[in-house]
Amino acid sequence: MKPNARLITLGNNRARIGKLLRDLVLTPRIRAIRWSRITRQTPNIKIGYPGQHFASLITGMIGEGTGARDNDLADGSEVKSCSRIDQLDKCNACEAPVARIESKCPDCGSINIQRKKDSKWLFTIRTRAELNTLLHEVGRIVFVFGDYPNFANGDFGTLRFQAFEIWPGHPRNRRFGEIMTNYYKKIYLEHKKRDANKTPAPKNFWPDQYQFYICNPIRTFLCEVRNANKAPRLSIKEYVEPEVNRKTLPSIPMPKGVLKKSELNFLLSRASTKELRDSLPAGAFVAQSASKTKLLSKITEINETLRKYLDLRDTDKISVAKRQYKRRHRDK
Repeated sequence: MKPNARLITLGNNRARIGKLLRDLVLTPRIRAIRWSRITRQTPNIKIGYPGQHFASLITGMIGEGTGARDNDLADGSEVKSCSRIDQLDKCNACEAPVARIESKCPDCGSINIQRKKDSKWLFTIRTRAELNTLLHEVGRIVFVFGDYPNFANGDFGTLRFQAFEIWPGHPRNRRFGEIMTNYYKKIYLEHKKRDANKTPAPKNFWPDQYQFYICNPIRTFLCEVRNANKAPRLSIKEYVEPEVNRKTLPSIPMPKGVLKKSELNFLLSRASTKELRDSLPAGAFVAQSASKTKLLSKITEINETLRKYLDLRDTDKISVAKRQYKRRHRDK
């Protein structure tokens, strides 16, 4: 988990990241929002290639200029990007599309809007060779993610940009390999057996859900942008310098709330009293005689020690196909 210092050739990165986000994401987005109010087209700016520029500055490594082919960074790292910013929403009353900047449905006027936050990273694994490349030749995966930190409050004027790393060959991130292997063997191949003429959907890897957390991803960058729809104010909260050994860094916290009751019970049966006590939040006081159930009730986050007891969850199920898209016809 130690980056190759010889390949770190980009400097002054903390300052340059802010400028890059303004030039490639924030300023074009504001212009797109202005035009969107006129054209009623989505202002969504795709994050794919900006994400690769972003990853280069975070890691200090140049790319190979190959677009979607070969290595994304000089050390062979792969960059995956996804953004939930300006996703197209849907009216619950008439199912018309609604832009994120719209407060009511442009077709029927309803304010009953389903706000979307389902963008995710995708992994396409169609052969054993592709699986081996991902797990044994790609030394690091850099995950770029854009979203709204205050989504639940309907605050779409504050944006958040983050970067995470997973090193597939390192023991701390071994669950990533298990998840991708299970997808290939139990989903992709089984689906192909059922219908060889259809290509199964790629592996969905969700930024804020169970499987992501059990892989022990390490966050290397976090920034927030306030007043993003008019006059953006960017503030970098976390930044890990490119040469820092990631092995010494903690993985992101796993909220206890993402676990099912059965998984919590499984932790109780497997984890020791010491492991549970060591997982208590800082400053928490629980009597020495407290039961394991009491200790678990006081824990707010599942650390790496406890995560090792969790299974992969639902990796042998084939997703139900999405409803076929049909073009909507508006009344004249």
